[in-house]
Amino acid sequence: MTIRNLDGFFSPRSIAVVGSDRHHPAVAETLLARLAATSGSPIHLVDIDPAVPAAASDRFRRAARFSDLAEGTADLVVHLGAPEQAPALIAAAGAIGTRAVVLAAPGFDAWPTALVTDCLIASRPQAVRLIGPGSLGVAAPGNGVDALLSAAAPAAGDLALIARSSAVLNATLAWAASHNVGFSGVVSLGQRTDVDVGDLIDHFAGDFRTRAILVHLEGVSSPRKFLSAARAAARSKPVVLIRSGRSRDRTGTTRTHAGRMTTADAVYEAALRRAGILRVEDLDEMFEAVETLTRLRIPHCRRLAVVSNGRSLATLATDRLADLGGELARLSEETVERLAPLARSQSAPGNPLTLGETDGPETMTQAIEALLADGATDGLLVLAAPTAFTPAEDIARTIAAAAEADRKRTGRRKAIIAGLVGLDPLPRAALDAARVPVHASPAEAVRSFMHLVRSAGAQEMLMAAPPSLPEDFTPDADAARAIVEAALGAGRTTLDPEETARVLAAYDIPVTPTRLVADAAAAEAASAAFFADHRHCVVKAYSPALPFKSDIDGVRLGLASPQEVRAAAEDLTARIGATHPDRPLAGLTVQPMLEDPHGVELYLGLADNPVFGPVVVFGHGGTAVEVTADIALELPPLDLHLAGALIERTRIARLLGAFRGRPAKDRAGVALALVKLSQIAIDIPEILELDINPLVATDSGLVALDARVVLGVPKLHPGRSGTSRLAIAPYPKEWEQTLTLKDGWKVFVRPVRPEDEALFKTFFEAVSPQDLRLRFFAPVKDFSHKFLSRLTQLDYARAMAFAAIEPASGAMLGAVRLHADPDHKTGEYAVMVRSDLKGRGLGWALMKLIIRYARADGIGTIKGEVLKENTGMLAMCEALGFTIATSPDDPAVALVTLPVTELPEGID
Repeated sequence: MTIRNLDGFFSPRSIAVVGSDRHHPAVAETLLARLAATSGSPIHLVDIDPAVPAAASDRFRRAARFSDLAEGTADLVVHLGAPEQAPALIAAAGAIGTRAVVLAAPGFDAWPTALVTDCLIASRPQAVRLIGPGSLGVAAPGNGVDALLSAAAPAAGDLALIARSSAVLNATLAWAASHNVGFSGVVSLGQRTDVDVGDLIDHFAGDFRTRAILVHLEGVSSPRKFLSAARAAARSKPVVLIRSGRSRDRTGTTRTHAGRMTTADAVYEAALRRAGILRVEDLDEMFEAVETLTRLRIPHCRRLAVVSNGRSLATLATDRLADLGGELARLSEETVERLAPLARSQSAPGNPLTLGETDGPETMTQAIEALLADGATDGLLVLAAPTAFTPAEDIARTIAAAAEADRKRTGRRKAIIAGLVGLDPLPRAALDAARVPVHASPAEAVRSFMHLVRSAGAQEMLMAAPPSLPEDFTPDADAARAIVEAALGAGRTTLDPEETARVLAAYDIPVTPTRLVADAAAAEAASAAFFADHRHCVVKAYSPALPFKSDIDGVRLGLASPQEVRAAAEDLTARIGATHPDRPLAGLTVQPMLEDPHGVELYLGLADNPVFGPVVVFGHGGTAVEVTADIALELPPLDLHLAGALIERTRIARLLGAFRGRPAKDRAGVALALVKLSQIAIDIPEILELDINPLVATDSGLVALDARVVLGVPKLHPGRSGTSRLAIAPYPKEWEQTLTLKDGWKVFVRPVRPEDEALFKTFFEAVSPQDLRLRFFAPVKDFSHKFLSRLTQLDYARAMAFAAIEPASGAMLGAVRLHADPDHKTGEYAVMVRSDLKGRGLGWALMKLIIRYARADGIGTIKGEVLKENTGMLAMCEALGFTIATSPDDPAVALVTLPVTELPEGID
């Protein structure tokens, strides 16, 4: 369940407060005072007897029992009674049409698991939504609802707040009250029972009053739903999140480097980044981010200009900008000339710009206008300390006036941030009115700008189009799976080195030749073949019980003959047998030695997280991989763009470029190897953990020198379509198929992929302007990246699109899409075929396909809007069984509806 009936919390038609109150009398009195001050709805008091505010006494009704309430008189129920009364109350509430119940308390209140389960069971027949127990309540100030037991009452505004902790909620509301920040909705989750963070993000994403969403959480119960909701929301509005509980996280496993290095919080960081969420570390940073992102929305933000009335202030700001990875804007020569008369004596004009201490508001205004006019700037930081010559209030008014003037000009929006250093209290009035974030130090002001940079970067990551995978990448998943199933069938939880090499080879990950032998004599014999082409060999100890060979000195390098191989193997066998008698060797591995002094040792791995499932790990490889800890994480599925970004988040990435006469390494090959690793996690969920250490990047390519695989029964997360180990829905390859049209023409159809932008652009260029207008309800001339990314970058958890491809040429012939609502009850369709292919039955075949998909995915109803002049589409809809009606909003538009669940079997 997602957003169904959530409006019962935020726009209830009627409210009931139910006792008997087990809390202090002040709890009920506080709640009623809040309701009386906000809600215009009738309020029923059941089995509870607090004093009601006299000014609103006409809105209160008393009842001895809940059964005395009539149908429709308790849209929202706030339960203050005993916990054991809750299941019966929820069932009775559902019977009279209640949509939402808050199990309220003045502080966190944990109920037994069995009681919480009984509450859920009671809520299901009528889909009553539950928040709590231990919730401070909910509020929607814009709708006149305040059922919160919080210290401060929230004002109306455009920020949604979702908090697990009552202390965090109270602190945020107190900060908001002092900074003139208002809320579209406030939710105290308490002990999560039914409604979770994913549900609420989905609700506020679709709420026109909400401009940004602020979340506090400790954990996630439904990772796929949470990430799907967050990604959908982050495309249209900022989502800022603070997570507590890192100190209580469970540590990883000890079976692989990946398991040991992949901490729970690092995985959360990767998941939140993937969802486009701006994560903050503490309450101060959260408040900064909220103020910045609710006041400024800058789609492209990277380069900052700084103007200050003190050189040291500007230096502190630019130093901090560099620390945080920001970028100073490089001004044009024209701008520098314009700034020259304004710069302080003996200070060069440019960025940062230092003004004189005696300069008045006019000079600052000219500087601000010049810096904002430069095309190289995305934002401007205005820093000022109090002087004897210009009052702080005048500086604040000057900045506010410049911001107001800039807002009225045409062109790209730019950020203006104020830093009024050393002032307490800050002169906020004019700046708040102009929606300019203001901070008390250069560091805070720079961090404020970096929130904009990170938010814009998250948007770019969500919208980026990856390059296409090589056409010759066709992994042999069946062969790899057979190896894994055979090992599991034998009762093993690891693969031996030869099996591991074969699995990697099945996914075209280069592996050095590997032989697993039983003893020293076999090692000598195996090495003979390698010495024909190599100068040296390597012998390694192999024991599943001793997974880290470096810990037991289990590797011998630089062996120059079969005899040296035998001697080294005998030494390893004897020594490890003596030091670890309870964990004997299971064999020895013999390999030719890679001799490349300029090779870069990389680490690639898979870890298993109990919440988000498989995690791809990349970093600096070698025996010190855990000591250097130069790693970055990402959730599968990966594409080449995500893999490239993963590489860039490590320090070792710098060694992949050319330097000091050394040629660049195959960075694209490394990215492809990470995509292949991601595909292994998707195809073979029984591979729980995997180490490739090292994967050496040489001048000629890549080669894995050592690898380890851990097997097991994966934890599968329930979803609409069965179960999956992945938190992000992967490419649904099972829907690839060939359709045969009415004239026998065969067309290949597959789900749309993010790298299909070029395919769509070429397709639209072959569609007539009239057909484009009928499809998009307006002329379309610009097939921009932004336009195309909306069509090609799908969250398969809630949307599907199929592209019809001509097998011979690879050209796109048509497409059909279906986007489900958050409740996954209805889906909106759209279909288009190339203009020169009308009448061949492709549109009909694509519509039948999307109906089959909707039925398989559990979507109950397909809807669409069609211009009435599009008679061909309306005729096809009628033939397929759609009902056709006129849109109440536009008589030129027809609404078409198909109840998929009511179709007889076989009609699709």
